[in-house]
Amino acid sequence: MCGTTRQLPVAHRLLEHNDTLAATNRERFHNAGVRVLNLLSSPGSGKTALLERLAAAPPQSALPGRMAVLVGDLATNLDARRLQAAGLVALPLHSGQACHLEASMVARGVDALEAEGVALADLAWLVIENVGNLVCPAAYDLGEELRLVLLSVTEGEDKPFKYPAMFRSADVVVITKIDLAAAVGFDRSAALAALARVAPQAAVVEVSARSGEGIGRLVDLCR
Repeated sequence: MCGTTRQLPVAHRLLEHNDTLAATNRERFHNAGVRVLNLLSSPGSGKTALLERLAAAPPQSALPGRMAVLVGDLATNLDARRLQAAGLVALPLHSGQACHLEASMVARGVDALEAEGVALADLAWLVIENVGNLVCPAAYDLGEELRLVLLSVTEGEDKPFKYPAMFRSADVVVITKIDLAAAVGFDRSAALAALARVAPQAAVVEVSARSGEGIGRLVDLCR
């Protein structure tokens, strides 16, 4: 009819396309026998510092030399360079104006790793360090096996209530920077109560990238 308007569910169709590509990624990862982790948080919660600490994990963890990272960022290579300096294979994924990574970006990143001689089958873990954001990335499946959401003690205890979709999607919630908890007045009981309400499905681990506290348990949870 003349004058009639129609709204196309563009966002829904984009997510359907992404989910199809994520399923392809997941099959590829499964066939290679690599465990894929999607690391999500707000900016400054300590994703890169945590990966630097994992790079320094003891030999019995079987991680050094067997972990590669796809580093999501809007533009820079700074975090990828930090991880490379720590001895990890790290490849930057530039999202441009997008506030999240998508399954297609991850597929291209894996292709680039393999072109550089990094075979998925030789890795224990492939870690996707997502763009720092607690909103958009929650909706995008990348083909990961485990989704880790970081919550820094410097962010306050109410983050799970403010960003429920993200925390409800988590397999593991990592409370970071616990060495600063006393200094910033972090209410641990309130944070754990919030997580129990919003994300009861998630395992919770408290870590310090600075001291190494909790890193062993995190490795065990992600094996």
